[in-house]
Amino acid sequence: MPEDITHAARDDRPHEARRARLSRTFDEDAELYDRARPGYPTELYDDLAELAGVRPGSRVLEVGCGTGQATVPLAARGCRITAVEAGPHMAAVARRNLAGAAAAAVVTAEFESWPLPEEPFDAVVSATAFHWIDPAVRVAKAADALRPGGALAVVRTQHVMGGTEEFFVEVQRCYERFDPETRPGQRPPAAADVDNSDHAQEVARSGRFGPTVFRRYERDLTYTTAEYLELLRTYSGHRALAEPSRNGLLACVASLIDGRYGGRVTKRHLIELGVAHRH
Repeated sequence: MPEDITHAARDDRPHEARRARLSRTFDEDAELYDRARPGYPTELYDDLAELAGVRPGSRVLEVGCGTGQATVPLAARGCRITAVEAGPHMAAVARRNLAGAAAAAVVTAEFESWPLPEEPFDAVVSATAFHWIDPAVRVAKAADALRPGGALAVVRTQHVMGGTEEFFVEVQRCYERFDPETRPGQRPPAAADVDNSDHAQEVARSGRFGPTVFRRYERDLTYTTAEYLELLRTYSGHRALAEPSRNGLLACVASLIDGRYGGRVTKRHLIELGVAHRH
């Protein structure tokens, strides 16, 4: 159940009323998701080792593995992974991507109802997926899955100011025309203005963990028009649009990139890692 990284006008954390419906859209085209979504920077895995103790031989539970964007690198680092993914098509692609990793297993199940094994884990990792899990369950169940001292490591992503900035100003006209949920005049936030207190407070309220330590990474990725449209087609908010609106939106975006930006735009991603240890 991967996270939705949306366009400049929309936050990446959906309201609870839409959560269950939007979370199901990712599984509709798992191959597209696997092809279009970027992975994570090497520094994040180095920090997972430093902050969460995720090292060769560590027993890791991954919540919402998608098609394995984080699972494959963790397996390559020698972790023993149980990856839980609700979408059957996503899980199937993840198994294919992990075919050479004997110590990694993908379970098709919703984390909320999946029975935890008796042996606890050293770490629970969730890469751009944790906010799709029922908030009444996710932190407490992660704590239940961990040994004392084990780590909850949550990765979140967001589009922030940077890259081809003028494009992300101009493209709002496309969203205002075709997406009724777009609020006029919105812009991507500066990375420094992105607040992580909601996650830290949620973990603290559980009473099961120590303080959350954060690391942040900014990354600029450049896309051709076709690549950028593929990326947009993986976002739940875009997939949830009525087909005429979605087609009109994508055509408008393509026309802008081709006509004003030479068929290529750069998007800045903020990736944030938060780690807390179980009492």
